[in-house]
Amino acid sequence: MPTSPLILTFGATDPVGAIGIQADLASFAAMGCHGLSVVTSILIGDTARVEESQPVEADWVSDQARVLLEDMPVAAFKVGAVGDIENVTVIAEIMSDYPDVPLILDPFITAIPEQGHESEDLLVAIRELLLPQSTLFLTSAVELSRFAETWREPSSEDMLAVDVLHLIEMGCEYVFVTNTPGGAVHEVTNTLFDASGVLRQDTWTRMPGSFSGAGSTMSATMAAMMANGVDVPEAVFEAQEFTHAALTNAHRLGMGKLTPDRYFWAREPDGDAPSDSPSAS
Repeated sequence: MPTSPLILTFGATDPVGAIGIQADLASFAAMGCHGLSVVTSILIGDTARVEESQPVEADWVSDQARVLLEDMPVAAFKVGAVGDIENVTVIAEIMSDYPDVPLILDPFITAIPEQGHESEDLLVAIRELLLPQSTLFLTSAVELSRFAETWREPSSEDMLAVDVLHLIEMGCEYVFVTNTPGGAVHEVTNTLFDASGVLRQDTWTRMPGSFSGAGSTMSATMAAMMANGVDVPEAVFEAQEFTHAALTNAHRLGMGKLTPDRYFWAREPDGDAPSDSPSAS
């Protein structure tokens, strides 16, 4: 009997289930995949904010992954919030043993508090150890600029395309940048790049309200689509479409931010799947 594609995600545990591993597992399931998980850090927080993050020891991160990978073949990896520099090192070592498995890298979760003076060192470690092994790197335009300042001086010019090309030259196959500048105020424009330049650019209506988990949903859905054999440009579009629908149907679970509903398609009346449901993609 065929099994669902297996995806191994590395990330933080979120008590709310809006971001991190819980968000990944829900998105994988919505796309017909089975999620495996390695905890890199433990969060304390609610729907309003993440108050604290506690990294898991690197040996525990390594052992969690190695035991799983000795037992099961995975169709894709996703790396989210890594916790600390030591975890970056062990995750990179593991990834180097599976060069033919797609790696989706989405390490920036803005809800997680900054790590002070260690923050830039963490960016450098991600850039040097994980980025060159990545199939697809996801970042916002703001995060990309911050990431870029670890290798060049800050600039007031529009350096987005230059920075993306630099990342691709380091070995990353595709770079997906959200909130790329130039669109209307009421719209969000996202752009996918490869070595040839812009592969696709998609514009969506900006959703009213404050959300937690949009980025996690998008990157996890891209990983699931790729695990299902969809090529990267199509996976990127399908994931954006799914995320937009999940935000349209977002929950207000508490008094803070809205949480994407990754199972909106299962709540349709009369069992009719909408056009942007996973079964219709």
